[in-house]
Amino acid sequence: MTLPAETDATSPKHLRDKYAIVGVGETTYTRGSGKTTRALGTWAVRNAIEDAGLKPSDVDGMLSYQSGDSTFSTFIAGDLGIRANFYMDVFGGGSSTEALVGMAMGLIEAGMCKVVVIFRAMNGFSQVRIGGTGARAAAPVSGDMLHSRSYGWQSAGQMFSPTFMRHMHDYGTRPEQVAAVKAIHSEHASNNPKAFYRERVSVADVLASRIICKPLHLLDCCVETDNGTALVVASAERARDCRHPRTLIRGVVGRCSKPRLDMHYQHGPISTVAGRYAREILWPNAGVGPEDVDVTGSYDAFTFTTMLQLEDYGFCKKGEGGAYVSDGTIRLGGRRPNNTSGGHLCEGYTHGLNMVIENVRQLRHDADDSCPVGPDGKRQHTYDYSEGGCRQVKKCEVTANMGWANPGTGSAMVMRRD
Repeated sequence: MTLPAETDATSPKHLRDKYAIVGVGETTYTRGSGKTTRALGTWAVRNAIEDAGLKPSDVDGMLSYQSGDSTFSTFIAGDLGIRANFYMDVFGGGSSTEALVGMAMGLIEAGMCKVVVIFRAMNGFSQVRIGGTGARAAAPVSGDMLHSRSYGWQSAGQMFSPTFMRHMHDYGTRPEQVAAVKAIHSEHASNNPKAFYRERVSVADVLASRIICKPLHLLDCCVETDNGTALVVASAERARDCRHPRTLIRGVVGRCSKPRLDMHYQHGPISTVAGRYAREILWPNAGVGPEDVDVTGSYDAFTFTTMLQLEDYGFCKKGEGGAYVSDGTIRLGGRRPNNTSGGHLCEGYTHGLNMVIENVRQLRHDADDSCPVGPDGKRQHTYDYSEGGCRQVKKCEVTANMGWANPGTGSAMVMRRD
């Protein structure tokens, strides 16, 4: 069978606004959870399903991601009474969230299931830590590790920092500019009752903290936490019957990579990250551009990863990322706030999922801050961003999330309020 010539079946137009995130859920962000990843995952998924106004029996698809540090979907499904028509557990970290949202859309589009839960559960502080400590410390040097561990690249900071150093060399970017990312995200976290680190810090505090690996200071690095996080994806039509205003998905990029994914330093310029390629998919699919976005959520494993992503996705010109993140643009009350929950640097480290959760709440105009709850059960946001106050962005209609696995791989998603 051939389609009529006038039928436009391209995915950008066909899938835009056809799916939505209808539920979000999380556990507390803590260290020393005293719980298994199975318990954390079940807790987060249950919260997300309840947030959507659904029952476990309404869910028939499950996706998860891990790096050998979590629990498989089948156990979480069994604990909650979910019978899956499709499930998959993906190996991977920071670029997984948005990629799995895209997969969930594809599963529903293909008729394989109707409502999909995506979750990540990790004891990222008390059990499997990323870097040179914990369960991975005794891993043998084999395969591609010959290009990394044998030369001292054990942690993410050691592996990623050369990209930042090259950006400093190429464009004159200064450590104090990217330190502003931590300072601003800490301001946002101070208005987030569930953030692990709620104390505001200054640029001077970041620069005064000890060096971890050149040029990264301790406070340039994200917090390690134990937590579970989850999203529920359904069709836009199904979303009409759910609890909250619809958060519609405009476009998704999943695990887009630079030409040399195995070793991105062998394909320059190394001060450019995967967002440079991902944006060629993201903005046409979403039907908007960077200038249309009200709030961003960037993967802030380190202060400079935020800068590189915002730059290469086109929110500023190449080489101007240092100025963009330090001139007040990304602050609450600024032109385009970023990571309004505090992100990985302050709220908790989730391998990317908590920034999507935050943007969903921003689009609902219901950020879970300390603002008073009115008689109608809704928060009465004050838009006073002083410490301990509001963190709801006054005008939030379109958001962009940018996931990161490493400089050579990234995922992204644009959402809008219905």
